[in-house]
Amino acid sequence: MSSLTRIANDIPKSTISADLAAGRKRLDSVWNGIIPGMVLVAMITAVAFSARNVSGFALFSPMILAVVAGMVYSNVLGTPAHAKAGIAFSQKRLLRFAIVLLGFQLTLGQVVSIGASGVGIVALTLGATFLFTITLGRLIGVDAKLAQLIAAGTSICGASAIVATNIVTDARDEDVTYAVASITLFGTVAMLGFPLLAPLLGLDQHAFGLWAGASIHEVAQVIGAGFQNGTQSGEIATVAKLTRVAMLAPMVIALGLMARRKSSGDQSAARPPMPWFVAAFVAVVALNSLVTIPVELKQAMALATTIMLTMGLAAMGLQADISQLRSRGLRPLALAFSAFLFIGGFSLMLVKLA
Repeated sequence: MSSLTRIANDIPKSTISADLAAGRKRLDSVWNGIIPGMVLVAMITAVAFSARNVSGFALFSPMILAVVAGMVYSNVLGTPAHAKAGIAFSQKRLLRFAIVLLGFQLTLGQVVSIGASGVGIVALTLGATFLFTITLGRLIGVDAKLAQLIAAGTSICGASAIVATNIVTDARDEDVTYAVASITLFGTVAMLGFPLLAPLLGLDQHAFGLWAGASIHEVAQVIGAGFQNGTQSGEIATVAKLTRVAMLAPMVIALGLMARRKSSGDQSAARPPMPWFVAAFVAVVALNSLVTIPVELKQAMALATTIMLTMGLAAMGLQADISQLRSRGLRPLALAFSAFLFIGGFSLMLVKLA
């Protein structure tokens, strides 16, 4: 005991004070940096979830409502400077982790259940829609990065695909917000309108479910449209949509490789980030396919995924400048509308031919 006391006495008091001060400074840095921004993002996320209980807002996912609420807050009240670090953390780290967790909503068995023709319809529709949107965007003068975001949101899985794609395309926050807003608009039109078209087009429940799953933008919108036409239709639509979600991984990898190839000739260009979250997403899908995960745990992870995606999109809304959105004009909106018409028509043709 006396030796310990001697050692303690030998340590300079100034060293202890310096270490304590350094530790306090690090804590203050975290509090003054990340925490305030995350609290603000969490508040907007809570507003988005609560707003769904209001009549008329239940049609929209909390992710979409969070973007709108974030934009209103930042453009009316202004985003505090001390909250920016936490907002950036929510926009980047939380979103990537949420995309990984999306893998728990999909198994390879689900993909197989719609058959080879169903998987083929989904894959062909996705690829054709993406290429059509990118090509048309180039022809009408839409910024390439914004066109990629609209293409991903329309062809794959709405806001989640836009977020994942932006990690490798690195577009401006205003572009992300514009893309989310446009695919939400036309996805909502599809959710409400497609079930009304089913009898006119002579689609049975299986055919309609496949059409809805292959063409409607958001997962929630697909579920809403599918089950509106019957239980079998809703189940098939959900599986077809989740098959599109699974194709998010190869699409993002391809975009990442394209971005690296373009930047390889310019040594000053920043190297695009490796899509590590895509590999993690694939691993989670494989795990979910091989291991039986309790239903309660999967439900909890699905809720956590939605919350983190909502927080990330709330953060994007907080950094969106409406004047910058207006500066983009109507061409990107026309592109999103054209992509909406194309994916609906092309997938319907394939379903009819199958």
